[in-house]
Amino acid sequence: MDVEKRIEELRRLLDEASYKYYVLDAPDISDYDYDMMLRELEALEHAHPELVTPESPTQRVGGKAVEAFAEVIHEAPLESLQDIFSYEELEAFEQRVTEAVGQAEFDVEPKIDGLSVALRYENGLFVQGATRGNGTVGEDVTENLRTIRSLPLKLENAPEHLVVRGEVYMSKKVFRALNAERERDEKQLFANPRNAAAGSLRQLDSRIAAERKLDIICFNIQAVVGKSFETHAQTLEFLRSLRFPTVPHMEFRTIRECWERIRAIGDNRDQFDFDIDGAVIKVNSLSQRAALGSTAKAPRWAVAFKYPPEQKETRVTDIVIQVGRTGVLTPKAILEPVRLAGTTVTNATLHNQDFIAERDIRVGDTVLVQKAGEIIPEVLSVNLSKRPAGSVPYQFPTVCPECGAEVKRDEGGAAIRCQGAECPAQRLRHIVHFASRAGMDIEGLGIAVAQLLIDNDLIKSPGDVYYLSVQDVAALPGMGRKSAENLLNAIENSKSNGLVKLLGALGIPQVGQAAAKVLARRFGSMEALENASVEELTEVEDIGPVTARNIRSWLDSDQARHLLGLLRQAGVEMTHTEDTSDRRFEGKTFVLTGALSRYTREEAGELIERLGGKTASSVSKKTSYVLAGENAGSKLTKAQSLGIPILTEAQFEEMLQ
Repeated sequence: MDVEKRIEELRRLLDEASYKYYVLDAPDISDYDYDMMLRELEALEHAHPELVTPESPTQRVGGKAVEAFAEVIHEAPLESLQDIFSYEELEAFEQRVTEAVGQAEFDVEPKIDGLSVALRYENGLFVQGATRGNGTVGEDVTENLRTIRSLPLKLENAPEHLVVRGEVYMSKKVFRALNAERERDEKQLFANPRNAAAGSLRQLDSRIAAERKLDIICFNIQAVVGKSFETHAQTLEFLRSLRFPTVPHMEFRTIRECWERIRAIGDNRDQFDFDIDGAVIKVNSLSQRAALGSTAKAPRWAVAFKYPPEQKETRVTDIVIQVGRTGVLTPKAILEPVRLAGTTVTNATLHNQDFIAERDIRVGDTVLVQKAGEIIPEVLSVNLSKRPAGSVPYQFPTVCPECGAEVKRDEGGAAIRCQGAECPAQRLRHIVHFASRAGMDIEGLGIAVAQLLIDNDLIKSPGDVYYLSVQDVAALPGMGRKSAENLLNAIENSKSNGLVKLLGALGIPQVGQAAAKVLARRFGSMEALENASVEELTEVEDIGPVTARNIRSWLDSDQARHLLGLLRQAGVEMTHTEDTSDRRFEGKTFVLTGALSRYTREEAGELIERLGGKTASSVSKKTSYVLAGENAGSKLTKAQSLGIPILTEAQFEEMLQ
């Protein structure tokens, strides 16, 4: 086999498949076939690293972490647009254009609500991508942009130099899935897809950006060598021929036609897979654009019509409580159906107890609602003049409506949370966390398998995983006997993980890996911890009064006692033993920065802690050593300025031996 030819063929086939899937939305091969070709390409490139190129499909997974983004000066400014809000302002725009350049043709496009970027190609290869920044200077996010599947990394029959402007966005479907995952992991939710896209594109670790499944739409040529155009429409057609995903657009001769199109886009905005925050009206002729020029802030040849948020009144027929995967009790208003931003709204989040109290929202009230960011329905205010006689203030529940366990307000926060260790609403989250690397590290028991086990009534709590049978698991869809045996073996092996891993797995409020270690070292067994008072818990290093009360409250709950009983009966190890003979790093604090070749940062940190040391996230005068890998940045610079010893990975390994 000619390896080089096979690699080129696989790259071509994979690029073609990605274009049809991500740009045309018309896949012609199965996901399995795509994955098999990608795996073959990865194997060939691994065996022949000299043949790996930046535009290869294998390079879209991310992997380079940086300490900070480099600045990029834009070849052509990425200008912002003047906003307009009415038909009269649109007519005024047309009049200014006509007075300056005569009769003009216009192009109307939806305004994607994302993050603007400039993409630079040299001889058909994608070499650099930068955020808009202030329009003149942006940030180099090339590695993160490479992870976007719809963005071509190599162009056929391309000009020698090309700069394209596009908008990076997160689809509504991906946004919903990401927020569901973040809720399960007790992370702060993104407010809207634009925030999610911006946060994802500016991740210092491109592997995280790759996981976020960003997308892009291109809408302008900023610079080009070896090609000329007369109209904006021609530039979009050219970009489409190069396989860029391009903005949907229509050309019109009159401003009245433009207005009808603007209204149509607004009325149907819910049909787009991306958020829009308006419509863009551009002069189509490039020569007329050049004659019109720009002000200090914006081009004179384009404006952005911004849709006002649609607001309507409706009536609250009920207030119900939903218990999320993290145990947070979220009130929801049930509304009389009302049409908003293209969809029928029947409910709206009320966020938390404070939100209801501040607005005094009651069942039967007439409320003003809108869609926040055109997606999430929200209640703005109550029309007190329409409040029915005899209405009473809403009372928040004092126990979990799902399991009856005690609910508590987060210390210093607005969230009210169920404390149940076996709450059905939190079942998936509890089990996935229990099996995660931060917990009992049960390989094979991820979200999909956990959901499968729950859906088939095989488990109801983390303790149930130790009572599964090979026969029951093998009978599940997509499993089979071998997969079942592997899973059951991993579950059995996890029994001997010890108290530190178990404490990290139980989901006790504010007890993560660090707290689990100090608790295990201090008490030595689960039984001793169960008998510890709040005062004794507070005496433990890094365990404050709030955490101590949370631990005691969790241990005292009926559901926690039942869960621990299941684990004991199954033979899960609940004691802690530690080799304390080698404490060579006692009293030393390490800060890790950059990419290590032999360890992940977590693995290196575990080695340091095993030998008595500590790890910290930032450099200070108390830092003993900075372990610096590749691409070490600001932390290394600060350590050097403070005179703190810098360790290479080789020097660190010498200290370990």
